[in-house]
Amino acid sequence: MRRVVRGFWGPRQEPAQALAARWSTTLTRFAELLPDAVHKTSDDGTWTWLTADSTPVRPDEKSLLEALRAAQAADDWSAADGTSLRLLAGDVSPGWKLEIAALAGGTPQYLLQSLVATIVAPDEARLPDAELLTAVAETWHPDYGDVSDRAVTAALKKEAGFKIGTPSVGWVGYLSPVRASRIPDGLADATRRLSEPEGGALLTIAQPGDTAPVVSAFNALKAAGALDPLPQPMDRPTL
Repeated sequence: MRRVVRGFWGPRQEPAQALAARWSTTLTRFAELLPDAVHKTSDDGTWTWLTADSTPVRPDEKSLLEALRAAQAADDWSAADGTSLRLLAGDVSPGWKLEIAALAGGTPQYLLQSLVATIVAPDEARLPDAELLTAVAETWHPDYGDVSDRAVTAALKKEAGFKIGTPSVGWVGYLSPVRASRIPDGLADATRRLSEPEGGALLTIAQPGDTAPVVSAFNALKAAGALDPLPQPMDRPTL
């Protein structure tokens, strides 16, 4: 099976040191939530991650800062658009693959910043979807986020007029504080407020594979203004 766990936000300038801290927290929490994904860890129990050119990276801030600075040096547009870094989990167990990619720290007016984790796991695996998205929300403070797959995206496009690059939800969704304030009463039972970022909300909408409730929730949230896109040119990270 395949999952994507995603968070998106607008311009938010951050130094490499701040990004390294967010990255370190993300990798640590994902490792805690997906203990079966790797079959071999370092002596201290941490995972090994690999960059696109197979350079090993440890999940500590120092190692991640070096990787981020290398990525910045290789991209002339990173100061404006954000620093792009993609890491693959090393020594994965049979049937598993985990990739985490982020574009962050920049201030582009027409390009969203993002964190996207792509998980491939054996069909019998039980993935903690809500906890994974909570980790992304609490670490990166996105404007919105979701857990979904290709079937969800296809259903939203076909049945609800969803367009790629606009806010949406999946089986699980996250909405930043202003968006969360617009959640309609009909979705109150599916909503859990998060303390960090204060006022944001996690919505558990459906079980994996069930797209009809996701389409219904998407339509209700869109009608309520909870999925309005950030005004362009963008000048803030969240609605």
